[in-house]
Amino acid sequence: MSVAAVLTAAGSGSRLGHALPKALVPLGGEPLVVHAARRLLAARTAAGEHVVTLVVTAPADHVDTVRSLLEGLGGDVVVVRGGPTRQSSVAAALDVLASRDGVDVVLVHDAARPLVPPALVARVVEAVRAGHDAVVPGVPVTDTVKQVGQAAPGRGAPGAPVADGSPAAPGAVPVALPVVRTVPRGDLRAVQTPQGFRFDVLVAAHAHGSHVAHDEALAASDDAGLVELAGGPVWVVEGHEDAAKVTTARDLAVAELVLAAAAPDATASTGTTGSPGDARPRVDAAVVTISATSAAEEAP
Repeated sequence: MSVAAVLTAAGSGSRLGHALPKALVPLGGEPLVVHAARRLLAARTAAGEHVVTLVVTAPADHVDTVRSLLEGLGGDVVVVRGGPTRQSSVAAALDVLASRDGVDVVLVHDAARPLVPPALVARVVEAVRAGHDAVVPGVPVTDTVKQVGQAAPGRGAPGAPVADGSPAAPGAVPVALPVVRTVPRGDLRAVQTPQGFRFDVLVAAHAHGSHVAHDEALAASDDAGLVELAGGPVWVVEGHEDAAKVTTARDLAVAELVLAAAAPDATASTGTTGSPGDARPRVDAAVVTISATSAAEEAP
């Protein structure tokens, strides 16, 4: 029995505003996909388990480039052409892993989270091994969260900015949305990757949702969402702030600072999880609900 991983790196990254696909954008002199792959391969659980096979989904026009970038990492690394959606890309990678004997745990990670600590990777694997078929890392939501409704007719100017911070057109009245309720944040988690699964559970979830895999408007934005849609439970383990997603230029600048401040051997940190003497990883007794939404970007 072995652990495999899928690294999604086929997204365009349009919100990053870079000429290159997001996974190839440099961070500290190396592309995001190299950072993410290195950290996945560096992880070790308390039992010594590690990622044996890594399948990377690459942008259609950059498969050879990604393959060349990852050649020096060692191990069984396979690069395949990504699909039109994240869901279809992961499905293509699962087809590759189906031909590998003995894979019973699979991780799905996004190259857009290049600085994931190897200890977090190990924590997710350990949680799956502890009997949780689908596991996601998550961090507490620190902002107050408001659920909003629709703008009242005649209030505000159509198209006025709401969330992106860009200035309104001269004379435009910003749209004000009514608050429906304040959502209690104590039970909320912002979900990260890698997400971990029993291999057969994830394959079955993808088969269940295959009818929307190539539809950008309907495809699942993450794999845990597919498991939920198939009726399976999803469990949350403690995430890490360094596993933050790079979506915008500001995110990339923050990642540069985090990388510069890290110890030289940060990628070799493979510490096990849980409190001292605790053989089981910490798992929150909660099930997350993630909508199957548009997946134009590699997400979550």
